[in-house]
Amino acid sequence: MKYFLDSAIISEIRYAYENWAIDGLTTNPKHIMNSGKPFLTVVDELASEFRGVENFPVSVEINPHLNDAKEMVTEGKKIASLSSNFVIKIPCTESGLIAAKELKKEGIPTNVTLVFSPAQAIQTARIGATFVSPFVGWKENHGEDTGQYIQDIASIYKTYGYETEIIVAALRNGKQIVDAAKAGADIVTCGFDVYKNSFDHAYTDYGLNIFRNAWDNTAKEESVLK
Repeated sequence: MKYFLDSAIISEIRYAYENWAIDGLTTNPKHIMNSGKPFLTVVDELASEFRGVENFPVSVEINPHLNDAKEMVTEGKKIASLSSNFVIKIPCTESGLIAAKELKKEGIPTNVTLVFSPAQAIQTARIGATFVSPFVGWKENHGEDTGQYIQDIASIYKTYGYETEIIVAALRNGKQIVDAAKAGADIVTCGFDVYKNSFDHAYTDYGLNIFRNAWDNTAKEESVLK
């Protein structure tokens, strides 16, 4: 399973790329806002950061106020022209799906986002989107069990041979990462701190303290190991 970072902060992105071997990047208007920089500034930074890097998709979302498919396509083409890494992120609405279908005809990769049901995911795959982004965290915040819905999407895609890759989004903790992997997701996208926390465990620290204490109290001898 691939790991994408969900962020628009260059320092986080650079650290995760260099140290965690992340496979791609997703952004959204909220991440852009949190970066404290204008939209085009961030987009230009991302284009520059990954110029010449192959097979590293960077999802950039169109203006969420757009609800006309033709306008979505026009903006998507403009953004895509800035970097060969850019994937156009489009909301899962009827207009958004029409726009994604048209962008595919132009050879522009798309990531259909804000997906909350298998029915939405089916049409996303039927029109040939590159990625589908079903959300987990928001649904679980309202008491929904998301495990089955991700499994259903993965099962449907396998049954019909759909090539759209599943990016499970809005993950909040390590358990949700594991659940996505068990459900058959191709990719998860998480914030910087979610990944960082998932790499640690209290019992790892507990065990290290035991072993460090044992190391320090082992009988001493002349050794080249220091």
